[in-house]
Amino acid sequence: MALRLDARDVSGFKFLFSLAIMYALMSILVHSVIYTKFITPLGIDAPLDRFSEARAIEHVRVLAHEIDGRQEGRKGLREAAEYIKAQLERLKERAGSNFRIEIEENVVAGSFNMMFLGHSISFGYRNHTNILMRISSIDSQETDPSVLMNAHFDSPLGSPGAGDCGSCVASLLEIARLTIDSGWVPPRPIILLFNGAEEVFLLAANGFVRTHKWRDSIGAFINVEASGSGGLDLVCQSGPGSWPSSIYAQSAIYPMAHSAAQDVFPVIPGDTDYRMFSEDYGNIPGLDIIFLLGGYYYHTSYDTVDRLIPGSMQARGDNLYSTVKAFAESSKLKNAHERESLGVSDEYDDGQAVFFDYLAWFMIFYSRRIAMVLHSIPIIIFLIMPFFSRFPNSGLLCCFATFYDFVKGMILHTIEMMLGIVFPVIFSVLRLLVSSYGMNWFASPFLAFMMFIPISIVGLLIPRTVFPGFPLSQNASALKISKEALSEEARFWGAFGFYASLTLAYLVAGLSGGFLNFFTSASMLLAWISFYLTIKFHGHHSVRSTVFYVIPLIPCITYSVYFGGFLVQFLIEKMGMMGSLPPPYGNYIPDIVVAAIVGVVTGWCVGPLIPICGKWLAKSSILQFLLHLCVIALALSSRFFPYSTDAPKRVVLQHTFLTADGNRVVDSSYDFSVVDSNSLLFLFKHAPEVAKELHFDPDFSFETAKISNQQTFLTLFPVNFLFSRSLKFPARSDGILKQYTQFPLLYTNKPQLTSSDGSRRVYLELSLGSLQEVWVAVLNITGPLSNWSFADNKLPVPETAEGGPPSYICRLTGASNEKWNFWLEASKPGDLRVDLAVLDQVLVDEAKKLKGLFPPWADVTAFSSFLSTYVF
Repeated sequence: MALRLDARDVSGFKFLFSLAIMYALMSILVHSVIYTKFITPLGIDAPLDRFSEARAIEHVRVLAHEIDGRQEGRKGLREAAEYIKAQLERLKERAGSNFRIEIEENVVAGSFNMMFLGHSISFGYRNHTNILMRISSIDSQETDPSVLMNAHFDSPLGSPGAGDCGSCVASLLEIARLTIDSGWVPPRPIILLFNGAEEVFLLAANGFVRTHKWRDSIGAFINVEASGSGGLDLVCQSGPGSWPSSIYAQSAIYPMAHSAAQDVFPVIPGDTDYRMFSEDYGNIPGLDIIFLLGGYYYHTSYDTVDRLIPGSMQARGDNLYSTVKAFAESSKLKNAHERESLGVSDEYDDGQAVFFDYLAWFMIFYSRRIAMVLHSIPIIIFLIMPFFSRFPNSGLLCCFATFYDFVKGMILHTIEMMLGIVFPVIFSVLRLLVSSYGMNWFASPFLAFMMFIPISIVGLLIPRTVFPGFPLSQNASALKISKEALSEEARFWGAFGFYASLTLAYLVAGLSGGFLNFFTSASMLLAWISFYLTIKFHGHHSVRSTVFYVIPLIPCITYSVYFGGFLVQFLIEKMGMMGSLPPPYGNYIPDIVVAAIVGVVTGWCVGPLIPICGKWLAKSSILQFLLHLCVIALALSSRFFPYSTDAPKRVVLQHTFLTADGNRVVDSSYDFSVVDSNSLLFLFKHAPEVAKELHFDPDFSFETAKISNQQTFLTLFPVNFLFSRSLKFPARSDGILKQYTQFPLLYTNKPQLTSSDGSRRVYLELSLGSLQEVWVAVLNITGPLSNWSFADNKLPVPETAEGGPPSYICRLTGASNEKWNFWLEASKPGDLRVDLAVLDQVLVDEAKKLKGLFPPWADVTAFSSFLSTYVF
């Protein structure tokens, strides 16, 4: 149907297209920032007193490609430790006489309890390697407060780990070289910790912070991590107190930090070594700095050196070197004894500061105390403005009428913002009703913007279009002001009150992300003054006055595009590993989440314009045009496949062996799972060679299939809680009998001990048989367990899975050629049942062949798992 346009419609479309051009230019700028295109990486021949990305990448190349696997249990992990130590020894040889260089290889062991992903686990570990380098002046003392920089050199299952975390190790090696070659002798010692067991739940960092002789000297730390292959190297966590983020704000060359990240980090699945140093054991002030983009490759076989985003390591290196120098030179750097004696002071306040970078150009930082004052100002202005503008001339009654209009304006803007979120959500659901699969936007993120931004803008404009008149409580004739002017005033101050209220809500909740709403409120105030003065000089609301309203908002809107665009891209990349939820609603969740977040971001970026610009945009012709764009985007979306080699689907293939007596296989199967909303039926439909190999029937359904339960994937606990509707297929077992002669076996190694109170203690020994590349062994213990020899004789909180009895989970890692000896104690009569699961990274030929049949857009993490059950 053709659109019929009058003169006002034409003006509206001109204004709409002008805004579109403005947002497009902002998006181009933001894209160049978040993908570090504005940074020129230095080459291999860069001056020795500069950090060089090219030199660092050479280390990544060795770690990720020349060494065959850095997973726990594989020989490559030892080779990586030797490579790192050799590089440090070379640096020590050429250090000047004014340096003191100490290099250590530290083997750690221990046992502790921890909550991870909301689940309680106990850990036992041994023979994990840390490589340490301490750089100090020749006259430094052991007790001098030091700065720790931490990075892990182990990599996750099935991944070469170029980004996570070869890039981190390489950055620290280049920092060490730069420190020595530049001749800068740190006034306080710098400790570089290369830890060899982060991917197995932060174990090497735990060993260092609990046992190493240098642990009490650490006055601050920087944990370097990667949840992707580059882009913004964001400060995601900071503390305790505001001192670490303050140092970063003053020193970073390309500051990349949002205190809002600390508000959302706890809800993101996963964790880093930061918690070991700053929260669980060390209580050391520090920073958690993480590569966040390129999350498509995180923990996959595609995490290779060619995926690293150019400029990212250069920005990281420049920032790290400048920041570590600032830490080392700071008078606030104190060792553990000094911090304990100082207690809580102004320098070590426990409040979370507010900080954010502006397009990595500069950083704004202010303390929690200042935020308490600053973030309260917008709501105060909103409350007093009716009285300030009306009381001198019109009396108290008119003031209350004005305030009532402002409140109605705030309610209207709230409805607009809510519809801006609800409409994309409804659109996403409707799309899935006519589409054969979800997450079409996963490999093509621009689709999410195309589909959800226009419909979100429709939601923002609907109230203004449907109800063009504003229900005024004020008497326009008595005030000698036009109804249009009063309506615009009420709409503006209502929107201002909305952002002011959000700013206050963040403040009251103790969160640090209120700066965005405060920035919006402050910018809107400037925009209103500009708009008001233009109206005063020209006498009416025109396109010119609207432009003068928009111009002061450009810095705020640009930041909203920066913050929001980064958030949406990060979220889309992570939706490939957020877990598969059961039908009938699980298929809708990722699309709904992405649609809702795009709606929120659109509200951030467009919402402040609506009160004034809505006059030109809230027209039925423009709404029809936007709806047509939505329909076109809907039609286009069905043409896009969700996955590619640049955005792979994650598949878990476990070759499962049920064993008995340490040398007998009772049963064997292939167990499959995925960690996004497109189920295994989708996978096998688009991977016909795999389906053929498994004898997958086209009429196959979950109702008639063999389902793998969570206990089957016990070796991955608690990640196995992200799985649902996993499938089991029969597999041959003769290959594994040729591979190994002995399987894992748990047995008593001395008689039970019964106490006078009736409790009994069972002494056990765990042999991992002839397995070659053991990543982890997991014990799931049920029954009347009252104590054990793990975690200083402290039981974790019991777990309950799939309606089963309460159980205690313990993960054991390190040195599969050695046996584990431990005891379990039962306080009541009854059997203790121990389910044992051992993950071995070696695959038999049949499993390798099956893995090789998957298409390139599917990244398969494959391993062997040995399950057995014992009753004592």
